[in-house]
Amino acid sequence: MTTTGTSPSPTITTPVRPPTNSEQVRTPIRLGVALALGAVLWLGPYLGVVGVLLPARVAIIAPDDKAGVIALLAIIAMIVATVANIVIGAFSDLTRSRWGRRTPYLIAGSVGTAVMLIAIAQATTVAAIIVMWSLYQVFLNAIVAPLLAVIADRIAPRHRGTISSIYAFGYSAGLYGGQIVGAQFLGNINTGFYVFAALTLLSGPVAALIMRETSSRSMPAMRLNRRTLLDNFSFPRRNSRDYYLALFGKFLIMGGTFAVSGYQLYIFTDYLRLDDASTAHYVTLISTILMVTALAMAAIAGPISDKLGTRKMPVIFAAVLIAVGVFFPFISPSPWAMIVYAVIAGIGMGAFNAVDQALNVEVLPDQKTAAKDLGILNLANTGGQIVGPVVAAAISAFGYQAIFPAAAVLAIVGAVLVFAIRKVR
Repeated sequence: MTTTGTSPSPTITTPVRPPTNSEQVRTPIRLGVALALGAVLWLGPYLGVVGVLLPARVAIIAPDDKAGVIALLAIIAMIVATVANIVIGAFSDLTRSRWGRRTPYLIAGSVGTAVMLIAIAQATTVAAIIVMWSLYQVFLNAIVAPLLAVIADRIAPRHRGTISSIYAFGYSAGLYGGQIVGAQFLGNINTGFYVFAALTLLSGPVAALIMRETSSRSMPAMRLNRRTLLDNFSFPRRNSRDYYLALFGKFLIMGGTFAVSGYQLYIFTDYLRLDDASTAHYVTLISTILMVTALAMAAIAGPISDKLGTRKMPVIFAAVLIAVGVFFPFISPSPWAMIVYAVIAGIGMGAFNAVDQALNVEVLPDQKTAAKDLGILNLANTGGQIVGPVVAAAISAFGYQAIFPAAAVLAIVGAVLVFAIRKVR
């Protein structure tokens, strides 16, 4: 007996849970490449703007108040980013669409950030810059939180170290390359803003095109009630002990790192007593060392973590290296000591960046709120970068030499918190 007609083609949908080790035998390199390209295309422009072009723009508009305006923008960015990470991450987790949960936000975030950068380039008042910078932070975090969630969505545990390493490669390239590129546009600031707007515009679409997220329509819809709202639009409240240990451990390790690297200009001029030419030479040299070690460790630390089946130990090892590195300029206020610091701490920072995201995914209290919770964890990066130099400034009142043991203590306490995590090896 023959039947006529056509059968509907099967619909490929986003799974409710990440694949298991047996389901994902091969390392999904394509997803790693998507994450790395997405990261370098948002982080590079961000650091080029915040470190070079935005201060230059503010100096033109408000030359007498530029330091205060930059400090205000940093505070606003931290507040807006915190709220945006929670809200946008939550909406991303709850989204059910033919394009998946993450892709709509990656696209909208990329377009929005590009528009805001162009607007900042045209701003003529401090008030306008504050408004545009706040909106920029909202759109930027529409890229960051959903992009990180892809590791939780689509990577089996056995591959998370490798994928975290690939992501870290792009992250490190943006981290160290953004300001180098931005400095090339100091003679033409507006052009720099336009170039960075174009690069950021590519971030979400490039990542989305490569990762090819599938429909999320078949995923269970969430009922909006009091419990759902609390779960999806607040900090984690249940089964979150390890999550907060990872959050504050990361915050302290990053704080220890940036207490030195974020304050290195004054360390060279006021602690090592170098002239301007020598300072410029050593700042460039150390930045290069940090970039090379970060990229090298990004290539190897994650796969080693997968091979050994551990996340905690590479992170703890990284924090210890940071603490050991700062010991050298503590005992000797000499350029060679800062170079040794850069090599040792650079290896530590590279290893940390390479394995950190894998650890973050594995301490999530609930897979269903991955984007929101990973977005909050990512705030420890920004918070550490801000708090580190603040700690260094406060400690320097007792002498610049005191900065180094303070940085070591922050890193070691961070390592102790990570060591206390129970459910991750």
